Amino acid sequence: MTTDLSSVIGVRQTLVVIVPVRLTARPLWQVGPIPFDLGSRRTDAATRQTYFTPAAARALYGTPERPCRWHRFMDVRHEALRLKGIELLRTATARYPDHALAVLHFDVEGPALLETLRAIGRRDTAVPDPLDGPLSPTALLDGIATPRGASAPFAIARPYTVAFLTPDGHHTPALRDDDGRLPESADRWLWSLASRSTAADFPTPVEEWPRRTEHALRISADWSALVLRHGAAFLGHRADPGGSDFYAFAELHARTVYLDALLLGTIQRDHIDELTDGLSGVFEGPKLARRVSALERHIATFRSTYWRQHLTAHGPANELLLTFQAQHRLPARFDEILAEAADYARLVQTQESQQIAGALGVLTILGLPLGTALSILQVLGAKGLTSLAVALVGALAATALVLTTRYGRLVLSSLRGRSTRGDR
Repeated sequence: MTTDLSSVIGVRQTLVVIVPVRLTARPLWQVGPIPFDLGSRRTDAATRQTYFTPAAARALYGTPERPCRWHRFMDVRHEALRLKGIELLRTATARYPDHALAVLHFDVEGPALLETLRAIGRRDTAVPDPLDGPLSPTALLDGIATPRGASAPFAIARPYTVAFLTPDGHHTPALRDDDGRLPESADRWLWSLASRSTAADFPTPVEEWPRRTEHALRISADWSALVLRHGAAFLGHRADPGGSDFYAFAELHARTVYLDALLLGTIQRDHIDELTDGLSGVFEGPKLARRVSALERHIATFRSTYWRQHLTAHGPANELLLTFQAQHRLPARFDEILAEAADYARLVQTQESQQIAGALGVLTILGLPLGTALSILQVLGAKGLTSLAVALVGALAATALVLTTRYGRLVLSSLRGRSTRGDR
């Protein structure tokens, strides 16, 4: 019996790495996601679109007129990793129209899955990161895209990983007991794969384990999933005989529709990051009304295009997205954005109302003395330039006198968009 996941060789071991990149050229690749095959089933865009709602499908696959996803099959081996193909998903935002996600699909050989995850997560005692060598996104995407560095705005600290592992009959820590119960060690394996860490990397008190794995998704009795901030994992709970067993279908789903749910969550997170940053700078510079109006348009576009919490009538994809959103507090953060934007809109509306009232006040202050003076001239029957000049001077003097009063100062400050004390 092997209890140390670092030495486990799963029957099926796959790894998907999601890397934030900037597009430098339009990819001359095949349009759509990678169409993995299983028997007569081909998971191309047309097949996947039947799984998702139309709005979610447009965000993930684009349309024939405006594609947003491309793929290329590859076969590159480096140590324990074998690259099978790459996808590019354009995730343009209002501020960064060149943003995209590169999706690298790997098979993993030997007892290297956890160690590879630790290396990508840059754990202190891990081996060198395999993405810094021949499999680096910089080399694989040369001329098409460049990785967004960790210091770039809204870039995640490290690539997001999705691991998939099925056990054989000797891996009892991951297998259900004879009575169907799942041992606690199974969730520890699942957490290690999702968190890209071992007990030495991240010592966890025994009493904390239930909280760390409480959101594990039991897709069926055969396998579970766990979604964390920087990684997700799928783990089998029945011995995998290999071949065309159910786990071949599970692996296909993990690489395709379940991955797509996590990709949509990543897009949502990046857009919410940008909206949050836009809100923080709304008072920088003049023309507040114009900036608030632009921000409201961005919020409306995001809400209608990407903000989805229901993807499909099939449960697991929805649950994966909801868990990803919860890990990044996306629903709460978006509610805060909506509330803050509404406050700014009310502020702009109040300022505009004050300025309109101020303009009407100015018309009153200027027009009333002048109208009164001209009426007096008409009553007295006075004519000539001298009488008109005297009337105008008197009207201007009365206007200047009114502007020195509290009412006059209030009118002028309203036109400037400030309070009577000059506060911004």
